[in-house]
Amino acid sequence: MKVLHVETGMNLYGGALQVSYLLGGLSALEKEQVGEHVLVCPRGSEIAIAAQGKADRVYTLAMAGDLDVGFIFRLRRIIRQERPDILHLHSRRGADTLGAIAGRLCGCRILLTRRVDNPEPRWWVNIKYRLYDRIVTISQGIRSVLLSEGLSAERVSCVPSAVDTQRFSQSCNRDDFICRLDLDQWLDSERLAKARFIGMVAQFIERKGHRYLLEAIPAIVERHPEAVFILFGKGPLFDVIREQVAASKYLSRCVYLPGFRDDMEYCLPCLDILAHPAEMEGLGVSLLQAAACAVPLVGADAGGIPEIVRENETGYLIPVASTDALVQAINRLLDDSQAAQRLGQRGRQVVAETFSIAAMVQGNLCVYRELLAQ
Repeated sequence: MKVLHVETGMNLYGGALQVSYLLGGLSALEKEQVGEHVLVCPRGSEIAIAAQGKADRVYTLAMAGDLDVGFIFRLRRIIRQERPDILHLHSRRGADTLGAIAGRLCGCRILLTRRVDNPEPRWWVNIKYRLYDRIVTISQGIRSVLLSEGLSAERVSCVPSAVDTQRFSQSCNRDDFICRLDLDQWLDSERLAKARFIGMVAQFIERKGHRYLLEAIPAIVERHPEAVFILFGKGPLFDVIREQVAASKYLSRCVYLPGFRDDMEYCLPCLDILAHPAEMEGLGVSLLQAAACAVPLVGADAGGIPEIVRENETGYLIPVASTDALVQAINRLLDDSQAAQRLGQRGRQVVAETFSIAAMVQGNLCVYRELLAQ
């Protein structure tokens, strides 16, 4: 068996990180079990470096997104050279349609991994999904969207995203956390000593729901003045939200924006709560990472979020766009530290059981074998 993987992300998070996990997990197994795995990715991408020693070969190409028609022919040359049994397309940025066309021109079996839960027009679904022999979704929520759009159940499998449970198993070192984020330059020692940290880890885009958390903060701080909110990440709305926080004497006292961090395994364990009030979400890798660190969760009932934010098991699930419910859920956890600890510990168990790298690797291998057997 030979699988040619295509990942077009430039940065090593989200889908690209999952591909790195997959290739690493496959490389740790016997060659007779897994066959050859070759990666195609963009020039200058982080995964091109991360995949060295994991993939059997790594090809880097110019990739310019959905309108880069030339990518079809550049990828086709590699497909003809490698002659894979399966072409596994991992990302949307030019790979899902253009990559599939290249695969069809070469007569490949084509597998698509879908990581988002946004609905697509039915006419486009009818055209696009004819290109793929199988589709893998990273959550049951995304699978349900595809089935509702008319895809047959036997064509769509669910293989949940994974979290590196070894990496995200650090114990909380509060002094190190404060130092890493320079929190002592922002909060005085008295406030730091009492602080309860509520985090949000998400790209700063509309559908992640930052506005709901910002709206909820006054009611939370009124009850819990020790609450401090740390919003990790970057994105198009980062400067807008930073200006909003800076312009508010209230928010500027309790909201901190450290930007994107690549050391979250040392930050997440020191959070008291992770909040994720997204309107749409395929699954939410930050939720998996926080749960692996035994942090209790508050998440909106959207997409695949309920698969990790399990009501009164790993945290509290709230209706989408409900600021009041978000306030109540966060206050509930801050009110009851024993319940918060119980939910956090159960979250760690759920991640180990369901969202490990080993489980994700075996899930994809199962789909490969089924596809080859057809």
